[in-house]
Amino acid sequence: MFFATYMYNEYQPNFILVEAGQPVQVGPIIYTVEHLGMHEGDDDIKPNEIFFKINIIAENIGSTTTLLSGGQFYLLDENDKKYRAVYGQFDSEDLYNDNLKPNESITRTTQFDIPFDEDMKYRIGILPTKEQSSKDIGIICVMNC
Repeated sequence: MFFATYMYNEYQPNFILVEAGQPVQVGPIIYTVEHLGMHEGDDDIKPNEIFFKINIIAENIGSTTTLLSGGQFYLLDENDKKYRAVYGQFDSEDLYNDNLKPNESITRTTQFDIPFDEDMKYRIGILPTKEQSSKDIGIICVMNC
């Protein structure tokens, strides 16, 4: 029983809750995330509803190069419905995959196709990559906190 309890506690995620504009560390990366606005895509990619766009500043404070991927980010509405990031080339800073070197900082954007409600609370979740081997999950409230 002791071993089962130890293993349960060892692999439980550590949720770190912050508000938009506040830094949160997930693994070796410090993220600052803010809502940028809404958009309706471009000629190649259109949302089913509307795109909720965020700005991401990521700084690698670790000692090795690490991957920054759009798959690490998801949006949660106030009912905990999860939306995945949508990849596109909407601007020059749109996130796909980036190798982030130690002591380097980059700014990227990404978006989520959601049925937007201006009164709803929205949060961004940030997962570590497998190589970062962290139990931390950042949760950033970006609207109607």
